[in-house]
Amino acid sequence: MQDVINNLPKQAKDKHNENKKFFAKLKKKPPKNLDYVMQELHDEEFEKTDCLTCANCCKTTGPLFTDKDIDRISKHFKQKPQQFINQYLRIDEDDDYVLQTVPCTFLGADNYCSIYEVRPKACREFPHTDRKKFQQISNLTLKNVAMCPAAFNIVEEMKKRVKL
Repeated sequence: MQDVINNLPKQAKDKHNENKKFFAKLKKKPPKNLDYVMQELHDEEFEKTDCLTCANCCKTTGPLFTDKDIDRISKHFKQKPQQFINQYLRIDEDDDYVLQTVPCTFLGADNYCSIYEVRPKACREFPHTDRKKFQQISNLTLKNVAMCPAAFNIVEEMKKRVKL
């Protein structure tokens, strides 16, 4: 798996222009069955992919934390939300709460998440390949294919199955 992760940024870069053109067409005229196809591709990929062998998302980026996430996780730690914010979070250039450090503070050496049951919404939904109206998050997907082998595979399969 480490070889796959190491090669991913170059593979994503090699496919970037092709993917960008594909997503531009997809945005203009999304097929009626796109949500269904994406759900199918997502499910097929995650039958083969075990995130615990990778965890590259947790090692290389941090999620956004919504107010609901902060409330839920601080309750889990039996802290006041402001204590949790002070201890773990910072405000980024977009005025969003993000982790102070990467890799994720809550990621264990075994790639397990110590707050998995209460993890942020962004983590629960990552890599967002089964999201409704998928064509609306193409910029996010272009970033995710460079970090997530599953997202890369899903986009490659999508380009074969979705005819534009």
